[in-house]
Amino acid sequence: MDPFDSNSTGERANLPRNMIENSMFEEEPDVVDLAKDSAAFPTFPALDPDEVAYEPRSSRLLVRGLGENDMDEDEEDCESSARLLGMSFMNRSSAHRSSSSPYTRQAPPRSCSRPSARTMVVCVLFLVIVASMTMVLYFLPGCTFTKTGCRKPNKTTPFEPVYPVSTNGELFPWAQYRLPQSLHPLSYNITLSPNLDSMTFTGCTVITMIVQHNTKRIVLHSAGHNITKATFKLGEGEARDVTVLEYKPKQQIAVKFSEELKAGQTCVLTLDYSANLSHTYDGFYNSSYTDKDGNKRVLAATQFEPLSARKAFPCFDEPAFKATFLIKIKRKPAYMTLSNMPKAQTTKLSDDLFQDEFEKTSVNMSTYLVAFVVADFTPISKNVSETLVSVYSVPEKKEHTDYALDTATKLLEFYNNFFEITYPLKKLDLVAIPDFLAGAMENWGLITFRETSLLVGKQSSTLEKQVVASVIAHELAHQWFGNLVTMSWWNDLWLNEGFATYMQYMSLQTVLPKLDIGNLFLAVRFRALDKDALNSSHAVSTEVNTPEQVEEMFDSVSYEKGASILLMLNASLPGDQQFRKGIMLYLKTFSGLNTDTDNLWNSLTQVEVPTQHLNVSKMMSSWTSQKGFPLVTVSRKGDEVTLTQEHFLLTSENATRTSSLWNIPVTYVNDSCSLDPRCRQLVTLETKSESFKLPESVKWLNVLTHEDRASLIHNIFALSRLGRVSFQHVLNLLNYMPNETETSPVTEALLQLNNIYQLLDKRQEQYLVARMKNYIMSLFGSLMDNQTWTEEESVSKQELRSALLETACGLKRINCIKKAKALFKQYVESNGTFRIPGDLQQVVFSVAAQSDEDWPILLNKYGHATYDSEKRKMLRGLASTQDVRRIVWILKAGLKGDPIQTQELPLVISAICNGFAGYLFAWDFIQENWDSLIEKFHVGSFAIQTIVKSATSQFSTKAHLDQVQGFFSSLKERGSQMRSAREALETIRLNQRWMDNNLPMLQRYL
Repeated sequence: MDPFDSNSTGERANLPRNMIENSMFEEEPDVVDLAKDSAAFPTFPALDPDEVAYEPRSSRLLVRGLGENDMDEDEEDCESSARLLGMSFMNRSSAHRSSSSPYTRQAPPRSCSRPSARTMVVCVLFLVIVASMTMVLYFLPGCTFTKTGCRKPNKTTPFEPVYPVSTNGELFPWAQYRLPQSLHPLSYNITLSPNLDSMTFTGCTVITMIVQHNTKRIVLHSAGHNITKATFKLGEGEARDVTVLEYKPKQQIAVKFSEELKAGQTCVLTLDYSANLSHTYDGFYNSSYTDKDGNKRVLAATQFEPLSARKAFPCFDEPAFKATFLIKIKRKPAYMTLSNMPKAQTTKLSDDLFQDEFEKTSVNMSTYLVAFVVADFTPISKNVSETLVSVYSVPEKKEHTDYALDTATKLLEFYNNFFEITYPLKKLDLVAIPDFLAGAMENWGLITFRETSLLVGKQSSTLEKQVVASVIAHELAHQWFGNLVTMSWWNDLWLNEGFATYMQYMSLQTVLPKLDIGNLFLAVRFRALDKDALNSSHAVSTEVNTPEQVEEMFDSVSYEKGASILLMLNASLPGDQQFRKGIMLYLKTFSGLNTDTDNLWNSLTQVEVPTQHLNVSKMMSSWTSQKGFPLVTVSRKGDEVTLTQEHFLLTSENATRTSSLWNIPVTYVNDSCSLDPRCRQLVTLETKSESFKLPESVKWLNVLTHEDRASLIHNIFALSRLGRVSFQHVLNLLNYMPNETETSPVTEALLQLNNIYQLLDKRQEQYLVARMKNYIMSLFGSLMDNQTWTEEESVSKQELRSALLETACGLKRINCIKKAKALFKQYVESNGTFRIPGDLQQVVFSVAAQSDEDWPILLNKYGHATYDSEKRKMLRGLASTQDVRRIVWILKAGLKGDPIQTQELPLVISAICNGFAGYLFAWDFIQENWDSLIEKFHVGSFAIQTIVKSATSQFSTKAHLDQVQGFFSSLKERGSQMRSAREALETIRLNQRWMDNNLPMLQRYL
């Protein structure tokens, strides 16, 4: 059986929810057997409304509700199907729950007829079998059923949940992954005392809460804390000591009460604790850097998204539990501190200790947006729109912060005007952290960045500045989309990330048009399509029930596909301003609140426009509630044009074909009108096939923009991969490429052909590898030779030059190799006075790394580099070596973190896997060090996704498929169920299929 199928979930569909979610996946020692010895434990009181179990309908009924659609492997779980219907059975408040379940089995009708003797014998035999099975299940060791079996005879009585055991042996009073809704935090008062010598910290967290409905418990999150004291105060009463229970598998703590807390009451929980600073990249973690004098300097920073605020302080660590925060941090005199709000005061506690207190947050925030830094950073600042904008860095890199400050102030003004909602905080800090895994994090008022994502020198190329501006634009957009208005749960992460991605490109096109961001936006949309064509993809808004699933939501579907559907929506709405008015309405309506996808669509639908009114909710739900995208076929016969849609799905084996339909806005122009946007006609394809009329005299336009040509190239490769067109048709289309000079078509064609070259190389098809090299040179050789090796101002030309020369030198084109070596020699001999143009650095460093003489020189340069973007390109070059011993060394150095930062390990593995010598070493390294990797990068995280994809995406044989499947099967809870593992297996099968189908043709035509 394929371990990555979700078919097994279907076998559990008829069990009670609490048994499925809280029993079947717990380890044996953590589960108490209520069926085996219920007398050993106290009688449970009536359940809170949070615990009322909703049993979903059977999968069969849900499939009928979907219009008799078959279900994919990913959809066989009945909850996933329910989500597609817009239902939610998880964590509903009591106001929305019925006292009786419509899913309870009804008693059979009585019969008045007398059964025959034969029938009686059969019935008795059946009853004996049933009774025997019931007894076996009842007395089964470790049984985790409820006391009376699977179901209660009285349909009005709720199920008794199977509670886990806390660390002290007592029953833990909660058994679900999501927290109960019994209480809601109002404010946090947090005092932290980090010790950067021992890498530990102590803390005191005071949480003021309001009781939402009667309950006898408080359940919240905590991870890695040694809680030394806990007190509880109800209303104006006296504070009293309480016992805190902990259930580590779900990172939850709880306090139980003998008497109910009443709805409407306020209460205060105070927790004193100690903990270690994290040695990974989440929670409250330690970092370090080497200063200009060679001394190691330490600091502490935070990264809480998605699930790590609980590692810094006990809290209700879910997006919907918004509250205010007042933070105090103790520090030594050599350090400074930062947090979300401006500093209110500093108190001297002793000669060697100060306490910085920050203003109470003026907005309600989700816990994942809280942040603080303890370091010795230096700022530059500027006031804009009554907000103090500052950029912080280590002192040695202060001169690299000017561009970030200038860009941030321009974008802040743009967003204030565009949304017509002023940024609500007094200050906005952008901080470059030396050790930081993500590209950046949008903490409200304290945005943290990788140094490479924020710092650029005065000599940096425009292409390098484009990278920094893109990240800043993305994170500033989050101050509205994500911070001001926040998704209710991680299943709608795209409301944060899809919008921030869309606004990042839209804002830069307006604010910094010279950055020419359009080519990059097009390229990332192509990559999102590639992922979404797989059966292992997921809907934009999809069910999320485990920490691993939360981590896996941070992918190109949530980011780039989310941005793409917003781009499509904006283009299809009537009038220039409906989209903007709709999102302004959305932000103003839900300011400070939590939302879901339907709230957004409803806001856009409510905007009145003078022309045709489009039901946005109806149209867009088809794009967010199901995975994948449609393939639209256009045919014309006389005056009739017919549009037909089907699911574009690369994998047909082991995938159920569905009758999925999308509501598709199709725009077209013809020769009766110009390319002016006002000439575009709109047709909406809602059914499987629709037709419309055109005058027979109308002709198709032969004018294609460079974006259209790039899309055609991407589409024909995708259709070839699907098997709809032969690879001969691909080659026929590419015949025009020697005449192509625009960036987008050339870079897309190069990427696609390089992918095939890599597959052939890894299969050791040396004859075809040589022929493919010659074919690429025949298309692009002239354009490669015409590229200059000096400074180039145009971003588009830099992108084109970089792609062409990296391919040329990678394929050992002599002219390219010579010029790259000469440039590296000039760079080394100049003693720092000569700088290689930014867009040429990667190709020059990669060529240098192939030389036994130049590799050590490049390594030395890497150790002393001050420009962060340049340093990262050096690292990629070092990792591209084909020397096996150096490959092994660089992998171990990255895992160790010295001299290569562990945060760069995904980049190192990606570069190594592109080479022939290293890709098998990298795969062996991943298998041998998997436990270390998932300790540093969480299971399902974007870093792990990148590592898995880099190592497996070029496999194309049955032997490699079996090896990869065997490895992931062996991981069990350490990663066997990752979506990226299913994607890896699916990609290998597709590679194998493509090779089997096309190798004979390549041998004939190349």
